[in-house]
Amino acid sequence: MATDPRSPAAGLQGSRCSGCAVTVYPAEDACPRCGESADPAALQGTGTLWTWTVQRYAPKSPPYQTPPGGFAPFALGYVELAEGVRVAAVLDLDDLGDIRIGMPLTVTAGPGVPRARPTARGEEAT
Repeated sequence: MATDPRSPAAGLQGSRCSGCAVTVYPAEDACPRCGESADPAALQGTGTLWTWTVQRYAPKSPPYQTPPGGFAPFALGYVELAEGVRVAAVLDLDDLGDIRIGMPLTVTAGPGVPRARPTARGEEAT
């Protein structure tokens, strides 16, 4: 694909198979299920938390870059989007005690890996 699926300008970009209609993230030129060509597809970005864990040690560098204040544990999860795709994302929450499987989240692309935050009222998938 010509567009980097993690590019902030691109939003959350996946692809949809022209043959069997399966949607994947990140975008692929061909369908992983049937091998037909796949077309770019902007993903809605809203979904629910499928599973999660806490990263309690600094990942290998590169690609990880230690923030100026040093490493701090952070939550990671898989978010199942409205399109049925599961996306790995850093969970941006103030309190790890607030994390619940099935909670509504909004996923955004940016530098590095996608990030997810609780879905605000009115942001839900239509």
